[in-house]
Amino acid sequence: MPHPQIPCCPAALARILRVVPLAPLSLSLTACCRQIGKRHPGLFRRLGDYSRARFVLNPVDLPIILCLAPNGGAPTVRALRGDCEAEARISGPLAALLGLVHGVYDGDALFFSRDLVIEGDTGAALALRNAVDDAELDLSQEIAAVSGPFGRFILQTAALAERRTGLCLARPEEDPAW
Repeated sequence: MPHPQIPCCPAALARILRVVPLAPLSLSLTACCRQIGKRHPGLFRRLGDYSRARFVLNPVDLPIILCLAPNGGAPTVRALRGDCEAEARISGPLAALLGLVHGVYDGDALFFSRDLVIEGDTGAALALRNAVDDAELDLSQEIAAVSGPFGRFILQTAALAERRTGLCLARPEEDPAW
């Protein structure tokens, strides 16, 4: 059971992912990941010895897993309904995984509260976490940046979806008073 402050993934998203073909999703995620790598070249370099490791990202409230292979800077992402071999597996609610990317949740706190489970090579998982933390990613901004004239629409849609679902789809704005 996720921590009470971590929102649940919308059931409609889980139902859709049970039936949609995953190849287009995998191609889109790979293209997005490669664009992120171009915009943040240090992201994959920061993995160091783990730049060729494979990672399973398992949003436990969805019927799919994501297999991320950084491939030394030419990443691929496969969405699967089964499993895949990997050096490290990071499992948790989708909201927690997205919150980690956007710096909303503390990975250590999620780990110790058991909202996040790490299996396999913890060094690889830690390298991935540090690389993502260092890049200070905002997935909505990243997708909007490569969406040309649809970028503004992407940001508006992500903000609406975030308000309605409670999922963290963007990096929170810094408080200018600090």
